[in-house]
Amino acid sequence: MISITCSQLIDQPMYFFLNNLALSDLCYTSTVTPKLVTDLLVESNMISYTNCMAQLFVMHFFGGIEVFILTGMAYDRYVAICKPLHYTVIMNRKRCYAIVIASCTGAFLHSFVQCLLTITLPFCGPNEIDHYFCDVYPLLKLACTDTYRVGILVVANSGMMGLVTFVVLVLSYLLILYTIKSYPAESRTKALSTCSSHITVVVLFFVPVLFIYIRPATTFPEDKVASVFYTVVIPMLNPLIYSLRNKDVKETVKKLINVKLFCNKI
Repeated sequence: MISITCSQLIDQPMYFFLNNLALSDLCYTSTVTPKLVTDLLVESNMISYTNCMAQLFVMHFFGGIEVFILTGMAYDRYVAICKPLHYTVIMNRKRCYAIVIASCTGAFLHSFVQCLLTITLPFCGPNEIDHYFCDVYPLLKLACTDTYRVGILVVANSGMMGLVTFVVLVLSYLLILYTIKSYPAESRTKALSTCSSHITVVVLFFVPVLFIYIRPATTFPEDKVASVFYTVVIPMLNPLIYSLRNKDVKETVKKLINVKLFCNKI
C-alpha cells in the first residue's frame, strides 16, 4: 500500500483500486486479529455486548468494501482488455472515486442491516459464543427466540450478496476470455497475466465466504477454519499475491528500499 501511494502508480486505475483493497484488508483483519491473539494469550476470553456488536458491524463493513472493490477491479480489467481504446475515457479518476464511494455505501448498508437483524434479538444466556469473533450465525444460536426468519434474512443479505457478486465476477472473466481468444498468443498471455492475481484472490476469498453464508443459518465446526482463512490468511496473502506477480509493484518496492538504504547511509 505504501509503495503504491508513494509512487506514480496511484494515478493508474488498477493500482488505485489495489491501494483501496489493501487498506480495506488492513482494516478488515484488524477488527478480528488483535482480539484473536489476545484471547490466545489470556485465559478469560470475554467481550462486552457493545464491543461484540461493534465488531460485527465493522467487520461486515470492511468485508463488504473488499467484496465490492474486487468487483470494481474486475470491471477495470474488463474495460482494459475488452475496450482498450476507450479505457482512459471510461476509467477516469471521477469514475474510480465513484466506484470506491459506491463500494463504501453498499458495504455500510449491508453491515447496517446485518447488525440491525442481530441487535433486535433477545439474549437470555449463557452467552458463550462458539467462535473466535462475533458473527451473525453464532449469535443466532444464543438468542432465546425463534430465529428462522432472521436466518433467512441473513442469508438474503450476506449469502445472496456474496453469490451475486461472485457470479458477476465469473461472468466478467468469461467475457474477457471470450474477447481475448481472437488475440495473438503474446497478447493473450499478457492479458491473462494481468488478471491472474485478481482471479486467485477472488477464488481464495469467495470460496470460504460462500461456504459459510450461502447456506441456512447453521454452524459447523469447520466454520472456524474457513473464517480464519478469509479474515486473517487472505488479507495477509493479498499483498504478496499482487506484488509477487506484478512487475510494476516489484520495481516500485525495490526503488523504495534503495531510497531507504541510501538515506540510512547518509
